[in-house]
Amino acid sequence: MKFQGKIIGLLLTAAFGMNAAQAETIRVAIGTQDTTINCATGGLIIRELKLLEKYLPRDGKYKDVQYDIQWKNFTSGAPLTNEMLAGKLDIGSMADFPGSFNGAAFQKAGKQSQFITVLSGSTTGSGNGIVVPKASTVQSLAELKGKTISVPFASTAHGMLLRAVAAQGWVLDKDVTIVTQAPEVAGPALQANKIEAHADFVPFAELFPYRGFARKIFDGSQANAPTLHGSLVDSDYAKKYPEIVTAYLRAAIEADRLFAAEPEKYSELIAKVTGIEPEVNYLFHGPLGLQTRDFTFKPEYRQAIKTSIDTLRLMKRTETDLDVNTFINDLYIRAAFKQAGQDYDGHLKNYARSPLKAKDARTGKAITDVKRVAQIWVQGEPLVRHYVSPESALTDLAALEKSGKKIRVVYAQDRNSGNKLLAGDAWFVKNKGEVNAFLLKDAAEAWAQTNGGTVLDFDAVKAAI
Repeated sequence: MKFQGKIIGLLLTAAFGMNAAQAETIRVAIGTQDTTINCATGGLIIRELKLLEKYLPRDGKYKDVQYDIQWKNFTSGAPLTNEMLAGKLDIGSMADFPGSFNGAAFQKAGKQSQFITVLSGSTTGSGNGIVVPKASTVQSLAELKGKTISVPFASTAHGMLLRAVAAQGWVLDKDVTIVTQAPEVAGPALQANKIEAHADFVPFAELFPYRGFARKIFDGSQANAPTLHGSLVDSDYAKKYPEIVTAYLRAAIEADRLFAAEPEKYSELIAKVTGIEPEVNYLFHGPLGLQTRDFTFKPEYRQAIKTSIDTLRLMKRTETDLDVNTFINDLYIRAAFKQAGQDYDGHLKNYARSPLKAKDARTGKAITDVKRVAQIWVQGEPLVRHYVSPESALTDLAALEKSGKKIRVVYAQDRNSGNKLLAGDAWFVKNKGEVNAFLLKDAAEAWAQTNGGTVLDFDAVKAAI
């Protein structure tokens, strides 16, 4: 009897072992760009909070599946594309220009990749920008005629720069010289005054000024060049595992929800992983931020991708004519929205910045008009203070500094564009009791000429208040 029991036990063990051996292991290999903070909800936050594990399918054909989740971080889109092409990655996040190059490279190789979601962007172009060394006397793009501007070639910032140069009526290599330079090289070059100007993508046109060695003199919205970062997938992988692709997007939607609820907390998390200061992360993605974490393929984003494809062909970076209508596939993100109980078409029509629901930290009154909002992040305080106007914020700032409080950063909204600014580098117009902020000195001067008032820098407006 004991012998018979041992035989049955061995047979059961063999049977279970066979099932375990037959259980499928599915790779989910994702390429991220951690320092490109626009990609945070499609990579860094999902990875750090293990959100993908929460949404991966576990029933039906995935009942006995084992998942091999792999993450790999890149500083730009080109090497990420190379690894996707080599079959080492299934999903990757990048901007419109490198994303379009990804699609063209796949097509040239007889394969196909698809843009499956936007992660963050600006329909007007904010995020890309041009900076000059802090000590430079240059205040506008027009003053760069005859000079050299560096930019990471084939990047979304390169596309912005080409449009900006064309808008000036300049001829390349005659009126202006453009050379290639990666942001990690441009930073030290700006500090050493070795370059006259540098154009770059998120977050460098704000990061370099925040770190004190550059000054922003042009915003991508001035070129009206919509820009975005989003995620792409190998089409063969998506066709084989559509539920996994949708699960990845569910995780991204969850990451976005968490960031919207606690922007300071997750700005700190991004900083901990990347070294990019929380104040810069919040500048982009906090309420009323420079860019909107928008997952929908708005017409402007579709056009941005088409423009990037056309520009890459013009630059002779590719000869492939990519069909935007098949390259962009919103079926997976629509499915993820539906599963999350959200209205994709409603979000598609929404162009508002990340909303601010707050009271003036000084007066306690609800902020109902956000055109002149200002904010202060005080050292040691977990939450940013909000104010209905620059004059309210500056009044409180004086009291805070008098009491010995240290200030991490002060923000203001550009009176013309609505873009969030680092107040320390902004220009202000003070007219009687009202203060308005501007990125550019000439914009401030034009406002003062039309509306009255005095143009002041940050230190001067602080003293005036």
